[in-house]
Parts: sequence; C-alpha cells; structure tokens
Amino acid sequence: MPDMAQNLLHWFSPSKIALDLPGFTAVLLLGLSVAFAVFKLWSNLWLFGSGRLEGAPGVKASSKESVEGSDVDVDLNKGREPGEWNPVKFNYPSVEPSPYRISEIKPIPYRPFRWGAYHVTMGIRSMPWSDWIELDKGHAKYHEIKAHRMKIRGRAAVRVMDDQEIVKGGSEAAVELVHELAEYLSRRYPSDFSVTRHPSSSSNASPDQAFCDWGWDAQPPIKSITITALKEKDASYDLPLSINDGEGAAERAMQIAGLLIQDDLALMIEGLDGRYYFQAGSICLPGFWRMQDKIGLPLDDIHISGKVPQYKEKLQTSLERFFRRLPVDKPVIRNNYFIQVNRRPEGGGGGAHERVVDTEELGWAESTLGPEETYEHGSMRPPNGLTNSGGEGGAIAIERIRLRTERQTLRRLPRSGAVVFTIRTYLTPVTELGRERGVAGRMASALRSWPEDVGEYKGKQRGGWYEGLLEYLDLCHGSQGAIGAEEEKGYPM
Repeated sequence: MPDMAQNLLHWFSPSKIALDLPGFTAVLLLGLSVAFAVFKLWSNLWLFGSGRLEGAPGVKASSKESVEGSDVDVDLNKGREPGEWNPVKFNYPSVEPSPYRISEIKPIPYRPFRWGAYHVTMGIRSMPWSDWIELDKGHAKYHEIKAHRMKIRGRAAVRVMDDQEIVKGGSEAAVELVHELAEYLSRRYPSDFSVTRHPSSSSNASPDQAFCDWGWDAQPPIKSITITALKEKDASYDLPLSINDGEGAAERAMQIAGLLIQDDLALMIEGLDGRYYFQAGSICLPGFWRMQDKIGLPLDDIHISGKVPQYKEKLQTSLERFFRRLPVDKPVIRNNYFIQVNRRPEGGGGGAHERVVDTEELGWAESTLGPEETYEHGSMRPPNGLTNSGGEGGAIAIERIRLRTERQTLRRLPRSGAVVFTIRTYLTPVTELGRERGVAGRMASALRSWPEDVGEYKGKQRGGWYEGLLEYLDLCHGSQGAIGAEEEKGYPM
C-alpha cells in the first residue's frame, strides 16, 4: 500500500514536530505521532484483510451521472501486481427509476449491423449507469425458461469455480454480484422489485464471518428481494451475505442473480499470470455454446477454442489490455448478432416440456446445432446428418429465420475486482425486420460484407439460410424506395 507508506513518511517528517519546544515535549510528541501512525496502518490493514470497507476511500467516478461523495484522491489499484486487487468502496451513481412497469416495456430493437465494409473490432461504447440491466415485457418468459434450464441442466447452467493455484475462485464475486443487482433493480424498477434489509450494518459481525457492507448509500445490506411482477410464491429470494452464509452460498448467489434478470452472467477473475479466467456463471440462454466447455478457461482460450475470427491478429492484445485496465467507474456496452433457424412448431427435438417452455430455442439452438448433450465444442455444423431445413432439404422458409442479437455490458465490481459480463439475448423474426424502414437494406449490405472467416463463423454456407435471406431482404429494401446509409443514424438500433 504505497499511499499508506507515503502517509507514514509525511507524519514522521521533522516538519510535523514542534522542534522549538523543550526536548522532552518534542520527544513525547514524536512518540505519540509514531504510535498513532502505526495504529492507523494496523487498522487499515485489518479492515482490508477482513473485507470490511467502512474506511476505504471511494473511486472517483468520471461519469456525468456520478454522485457526490464518490470522489477519492488515491487509486488503490494503480501499479498493482497481476492477480491482486485492493477492495474499494464505490458509490454507484444515482439510478433513474423507470416510469413504466416492465410488463409495459417493449424489447429494444437492436440492429447491430452497418452498411459497407465489415470490420473486426471490440465495438465497445460507454454505458449509462442507469442502463446497466434492461428488462422488458418478456421478463416472465425468460424467468420461466431460465428456471427450467437450471432445473434440468444443473451445474451446466450455474457454476462457481473454487480457488486454483493460478487464480481465485468466483465465490466472493458471486455474492457481491447478487447484492449489486438487488440494489440496482430495486432502484431502476421499483414497481417490480421490492426488498427487505437487515436491521443493521453487517460490520457488526464478528471478523471470522467476513461479511461486507453490501448496502448502497450507507444502508444495511439487502436481506431478500421479491419480483413482484411475477406474483409467484417462489419469486422471493434470500440473499447470502457471504460465502460462508449457508451451504452452497456462492452457487445460490449466482442462481438468484440469473433468475432476477433476462441476461446471462459471467464473472472473469484476474490470475497471477495477468490473464482473466471464467470463474463463475449463470449461463441459461447461450444458444450456440455450453458453459461446461468454457468454465475455468482464460479469456484467450475461450475465444480461440470458439474459433472467433481474427482474434489473435486483431483482438487478443487489445482485449487483454482492456480487461487489465478496466476501471470500476467506466462500464461499457457492446452488441453482436447471429442468424438462427428455428424448428417448425410441430418439429422434433428436445423434450416435450422444453418445446412448450422454449418454443423459440432461446436457450439452445437445437435446429441449428442438434441436441445440446451431444454437441461437439467449437462446431457449428449439425451432427448426424441433421439439416437446418428440418431434414427435408431445399431452402428454409423465411418464417423460420431469426436475428439473434446480444447486448453485452462489462463492468468491474469494486470489492472483488471481478469483471462481470451481462449477456442479454434478443430473438427477432426476420419477417419483422423486413417491415422496418431501412433495416432490410442495411442488413443485406452487412451480410454481403462478411469476410470468408466471418461468414464461416456465422454459418453462412452450412446454415442453409443465406441465399434465401438475402433475396428476401433485397425484396423488402426495394419496396421501401431510395434508402441508403443515411438511415444508419442511431446505430445499433
């Protein structure tokens, strides 16, 4: 803690002692100053070691929405060693309450493709603090699908890794995350989430309990949160206060976090080698990948094994640098998209109950990749001769093609230092896109601009949908008159 060392030198400096006083008095004052400085250093070390952060300074928030009291004069993590993180107390900027119930909110129409040449970039933008989590009228359906997949998939849907030699586990970050979500949701969507709090601050707990003061705005931590919008007996959740708060506390934290929102969640922890490892997740709606194939891996291995185009050449260095430098007060957003083909309503695959619960194949793209249990990691080709045309050959009906988009946010958690991914998936029938002014032409231009490796990654040739989709988009674009790149204002909407 270099800043504490500087403070000690400052207090020990001769200029701080009244040397013009009698010798005994000067010596006494010097002794008292030394004792006080040592006591302060011991106190701070104890506070940080026990996870208590009452005296920890806050992070200076550069956001225009930052609130008073969030400024701090020192950066506790400047120059830190890989795998180390000094907890900081961060005052989350004021959250603007939504004026609507989530049942009244329409899904945001993300259309993250552009006219012209395709460029492989990270594509990040600053995230307004009030927009961390986006909920809409599909929340109840997402909750149903997630609960079902948690039940049938178990640790393949929710998992927290233990400590390893090279990297810490995800337990502490998981508990921190569920409290961050509960605090945020109760402010952003006050008509749909209600909370009860512990009667007093958890700092009154004994040191071996390692509780933290999770509550925002100096309030006691949240004890339970209820999704009032669901009006179900099982929509109320008791939040674990620490990793020692009952059996499987960390896994419960990740499960609750996943059920509260429509996003999937992934926690990345920095290892002693400077790489970021996927150490905890609530991944119920991945569509094209399985958590069991990626959990515990470092970021670069996840992308390389997933055959992300041009990752080594254009993304790896900048992504590693970005994760390392991501501050607590600068969250970001990015979007991406894929094309997905869904089975006909009477089609096979999956269990009977799953076909009813998840008719759009939000959780797993079985019509595209085959059964989840037999999926070969890294493959985008349906196994066992399955075709995306339902096994009948020929072109795929346009009514079966979906635009699958993701809105991802990344922010660093202040106490654990983990980077949390939120992954919100939207599925939109292409027939709806064709009615949106300017979208069809823009999407057709984007598809035509894909380099060969990007087309392979997105299933251009093997999916059975590319030519038919382009023909449909061109037809829709032609019917809308002269619309061009000027219609791209407002990207990625």
